[in-house]
Amino acid sequence: MDFAYTIAGFAVGAIVGLTGVGGGSLMTPLLVLLFGIHPSVAVGTDLLYAAITKAGGTLAHGLKGTVDWKITRLLATGSIPAATITLILVGRYAPGGIEGAASLIKVALGIALVLTAVALIFRKRIQAFALARFGGEPDPARTARLTILTGAILGVLVSISSVGAGALGVTALFFLYPTMPALRIVGSDIAHAVPLTAVAGVGHWMLGSVDWLLLGSLLVGSLPGIWLGSHISTKVPDHFLRPILATMLVLVGAKLIAH
Repeated sequence: MDFAYTIAGFAVGAIVGLTGVGGGSLMTPLLVLLFGIHPSVAVGTDLLYAAITKAGGTLAHGLKGTVDWKITRLLATGSIPAATITLILVGRYAPGGIEGAASLIKVALGIALVLTAVALIFRKRIQAFALARFGGEPDPARTARLTILTGAILGVLVSISSVGAGALGVTALFFLYPTMPALRIVGSDIAHAVPLTAVAGVGHWMLGSVDWLLLGSLLVGSLPGIWLGSHISTKVPDHFLRPILATMLVLVGAKLIAH
């Protein structure tokens, strides 16, 4: 079974490297639906998995100068307290603690997957609309407040579902910063995902919902998978991959919501 986890890690890593979509959109439902992992353990383990894998991406983007650290700080100002408070509330008040919140996590994960699919399909249209609607001189103070609010929403969503820091975060930033180059938005979002998933992952660890053997097995497969996916990404048309991936996310999300 450990080898099966490694294969799953390799497959998800390759897709992440190929499409740029966050692993939480794929890894968590895979662990829950295919391997029968408890939802809270799947989410907690995947959060630390994401923190480790995205740290490498942050290093690469940071060296290239494609991270806006001000945006990253604003997002973290909202997301980290929101994630911490959410986990405390779930741990204290959910019947049975984090273990008893399985149904809540499944529904939250399903909704997050559907929203991620929508973000994948309509990302360019959303960016074009934002550029046409808000492309003038934005109010810096208002934009900063909305960025913090966006971070808070992502913090709640990521802490209970492990999904949202990728496609949803990038889409929100396209709205808030329509004139910023896409690569810089992606780099800033990846940099923000590292502390958010790390804090949320440590919170799940403290609540007893992290499987370290599972985490190690996933990482063994995912790191070469991400490398391979990144290298072949230029040969596969983006407009072909994203609709297929979005359809899969909708189907998985709907099954989790209806489960």
